[in-house]
Amino acid sequence: MKHRWLVVFFAIALPLNLFAQTEQGPYARIAVLRPNDGKTVDFESGYIRHLEWHRQAKDSWDWYGWNIWAGERQRWFVYATFGHTAASLDNPVNPIEDERDTIINVIPYCQFVENGLYEFLPQLSRGTGQPQSMPRVEFTTITLKPDLEKNFENALAAQQSKLQGETLWYRMLAGGTTPRYVRLRPRQSLSEIIDGKNQQGFDDQINNMIEKITIEILNLKPTMSYSVVTPSK
Repeated sequence: MKHRWLVVFFAIALPLNLFAQTEQGPYARIAVLRPNDGKTVDFESGYIRHLEWHRQAKDSWDWYGWNIWAGERQRWFVYATFGHTAASLDNPVNPIEDERDTIINVIPYCQFVENGLYEFLPQLSRGTGQPQSMPRVEFTTITLKPDLEKNFENALAAQQSKLQGETLWYRMLAGGTTPRYVRLRPRQSLSEIIDGKNQQGFDDQINNMIEKITIEILNLKPTMSYSVVTPSK
């Protein structure tokens, strides 16, 4: 009986986020930062210092960091975290100190452009809600015409079995103009993205639902990523 009470005591005493973050869920945060003109080196150094704060705080989340290599937002920075439950999003590691360190090491060197909350859509995807950490990612953002979410998702689901290679779809829940979707296609190389360009487009049924589509290519920045995010072989 004594040992059983000790187990209960330690279960209650442990921080809630240690439990929440070990669970896999469908939610992701994807954000975009624009380094200030002439401050790219300072920004990258400051962001790496901020990741060291996460390491010292024993953050259990994974943080991906990518540079936009091809697109109108070239050299902007995308960071993201995947695989969360709603409970884990409510329990980030030490948010007050996290914000304090961000103000010191990151904010002086960049502008915060986007910060979106997304839900992974496994019925449309090939792969899990957490992308493989490949050197390149084809990053597609789609804004739909109004009231077509159900039709759009049904059309993609009907073609899910034809997907080749990791293809991950996410629906935006908050953080910008909706209805918006993001598709990630992690790949080993630029040539692999180019060779797979026939898998990039959509048929007329889907194209007619789309208001705007943007395709960018991201480069993984291992030094600006945290935890288990390492380039896949």
